Amino acid sequence: MTLTAKWRQWLPYLGIALVVAYCLAPFYWMLVSSLRGTDDIFSTSLFPSPLSFANYRSVFSPAQGFTKALLNSLIVAGATTALSLVLATFTAYAMARLEFRFKRLILTLIIATSMFPVVSIVVPLLKLFTDIGWINTYQSMIVPSMSFTLPLAVWNLTTFFRQMPDELEQAAMVDGCTRGQAFRKVIVPLAAPGIFTTAIITFIAAWNEFLIALSMTNKPGMQTATVAISKFSGATTYQTPFGSQMAAGIVVTIPLVVMVLLFQRRIVAGLTAGAAK
Repeated sequence: MTLTAKWRQWLPYLGIALVVAYCLAPFYWMLVSSLRGTDDIFSTSLFPSPLSFANYRSVFSPAQGFTKALLNSLIVAGATTALSLVLATFTAYAMARLEFRFKRLILTLIIATSMFPVVSIVVPLLKLFTDIGWINTYQSMIVPSMSFTLPLAVWNLTTFFRQMPDELEQAAMVDGCTRGQAFRKVIVPLAAPGIFTTAIITFIAAWNEFLIALSMTNKPGMQTATVAISKFSGATTYQTPFGSQMAAGIVVTIPLVVMVLLFQRRIVAGLTAGAAK
């Protein structure tokens, strides 16, 4: 094998390595910065020396209230994901199976609603939620978050349901199932890979949401993790706690990474089971 042929053989792997390094470089620098002490936070070395966990102790100190903020983020993101999946599953199934006029237009309008900037809806929602007493409540963050997670979930699941043949429901109905039973016992289990994938996307979007949570809450006990990080205070008035913010960013990112890895395994297992059947 010539040198040129060997180079071409390894060129795709080199490209993959460069892309992975480019994507992981910010996360690595955030990790390194979180492990630095206050005095060397602006150091440019690739490895923290000396190693310090003071930033993580500061993040989880009772004064920061970050544990409560993580719980709030879990509640808001979990509820948003669950509600979006339930509504999107029924809506997407109807969009994929029913034939009616203007169906394409309706689907286009659904996905178009998720393209509105969040800042354009915050002010009217803030006025509305103030009038009905929803400020500093979970629903004031969950309902607006669904304005961009629900259309995305409907769009993804509609595409997935369209790929499933109509004969699946027909065979189940021949065996004695009603339309609803065929949907619940046949379609939903087979659609599990698409539902898990959609759940990952919606959960990440709701978990990382910042502007709505910042606008709808003014009590520290109701703030989500993203808002709490932005309000970390330094040792002095004019000091920015970069180390604590980096450590908190690592803590917030780890659950997402773990969740993606776990759901990827279930998605692959679901696809393999469906192929075997």
